[in-house]
Amino acid sequence: MAHDHSHRAASRTRLLIVIPIVAVVLVAQLVGGLLTGSLALLADSGHLFSDLTGLVIAVVAIGIASRPATDRHTFGYQRTEILAALANGLILTVVAVSVGIEGVRRLLDPGTTEIAAVPMLIVAVVGLIANVASLLILRGSAKDSLNMRGAYLEVLGDTFGSLGVIVAAVVIALTGFVQADAIASLLIAVAILPRAALLIRDVWRVLNESVPLGTDVEVIRRHIRETDGVVDVHDVHVWAITSGAHVFSAHVVVDATVFSNGATGRLLDDLGECLTEHFDVEHSTFQLEPAAHAAHEERHHR
Repeated sequence: MAHDHSHRAASRTRLLIVIPIVAVVLVAQLVGGLLTGSLALLADSGHLFSDLTGLVIAVVAIGIASRPATDRHTFGYQRTEILAALANGLILTVVAVSVGIEGVRRLLDPGTTEIAAVPMLIVAVVGLIANVASLLILRGSAKDSLNMRGAYLEVLGDTFGSLGVIVAAVVIALTGFVQADAIASLLIAVAILPRAALLIRDVWRVLNESVPLGTDVEVIRRHIRETDGVVDVHDVHVWAITSGAHVFSAHVVVDATVFSNGATGRLLDDLGECLTEHFDVEHSTFQLEPAAHAAHEERHHR
């Protein structure tokens, strides 16, 4: 658990550094989009707003998730990070759809749209530099939790958004093709949606208490059955409270000599070490049963 707290502290520090960077660039892109008439810049500022909201949510979630377990919340508040990741995914989806609708409208009906390409380019370059800096800061924590992964993906998406705005600004400056701005905004929307979908999918797996990705239940069963003193195993359940916090429970049928020799403590130690070392399980619960008791269990138990 101390390891988790250190990860959360490092993640929180990184977020607190990135938040003011994103806030400053958000204001610059919003003002730049209004002054230059660029939908792509406004789309990118909308994406940045979702980034900023997501980053703030992530900081709050880390603070809540760090609170200790209680008799009312026996697993603590770790799942708050998953709910924050869900909020990030939904925000990204709303931004992508909104930008996509306006982008299509401008592409089909550019009207008398005028875009100041050079200021648009300058603002986009500043945004790109800030995004790259933010990515480098967040990268170290992106693998630690879905919450931080969501924050990292949001900034990554905005980095590609900035690149799209830069390309559009160059095209407009050289050719006067103002629809390039609408095309760039649509590309930003298209880039956002798959990331939002993947994030929501991963959140759904946790909330649905699915087996964590990369975990093979049959391999776990085999490891347990190969432990000295174990006859069989059933009622195997593996799920995650939050990213990296895997939980395991099982009914383990053991040889009668384990009980008669008082070796249950040693067997529990062996099983717990096996789950921790080989399957990254943070919390495991084993119900040890003699073969006679296991015979009374329902046949559908696995």
